[in-house]
Amino acid sequence: MTRQEIVRERLPGSTAVVVDTLLATTTLLAILENGARRVFPAESLEAAAELCARLDGRVLRGGEQDAERIEGYDLGPYPEEYAPEVVAGRDVVFVTTNGTRAIADASSARRVLVGCPRNAPALARHLEDSEEDSVYIVCAGSGGRFTLEDFLGAALIVGNMDAGSWRLNDAAWLALDLYGRLDDPLSVLRSGRTGRWFSENGHLDTLRFVAEVGASELVPEVRDGRLLAAGGAEVSTGGLARGREER
Repeated sequence: MTRQEIVRERLPGSTAVVVDTLLATTTLLAILENGARRVFPAESLEAAAELCARLDGRVLRGGEQDAERIEGYDLGPYPEEYAPEVVAGRDVVFVTTNGTRAIADASSARRVLVGCPRNAPALARHLEDSEEDSVYIVCAGSGGRFTLEDFLGAALIVGNMDAGSWRLNDAAWLALDLYGRLDDPLSVLRSGRTGRWFSENGHLDTLRFVAEVGASELVPEVRDGRLLAAGGAEVSTGGLARGREER
């Protein structure tokens, strides 16, 4: 339910799917889709600075800290800031308060995938086709607190999987229940604390973008600190366990 609940010792041999719907994983997906040359999710501002120092050429730096744009950075956390004409062919280092830290916290997993409502169906198909044995869906949360938008992302992943072939833990059962009741993802997003802030502060279009379930077929995977399309190809232009219950 939050990144603080990650137990690193349980992750080796499993696949972790990190969900930070508003907005880290949604924006990372957009950056990769829109043709960035290389995308690096950074755990912290210090890690981002080290990355930028090692990369050749001018690097685009983007993200947020404590919901505020980072002083001196080129871009903020919103996916619309990373249009193809901005990121195509560029290296991007992206850091956020919760989402990119959750990715780092899950790094002991055999694989780390990045999910959000926009790619949830594609991600679910990928997990089924990959015949994964054990999957942890990690909701980044906010400051150690549960967030509705991340749980929605998890529900959309679980709901698009063949739940009957998996042994679900309690959180995954709740996610599946939410999926069964789901009518309008946008209304769910707008109901949460963060979603209300977006609606009240002129970011309703961003919420609409986030709520486009299945708009993307891309499944990003983090390998060696870099975001790539799952399966190895580069892009040019709740918990689950199969066959046993996680405790």
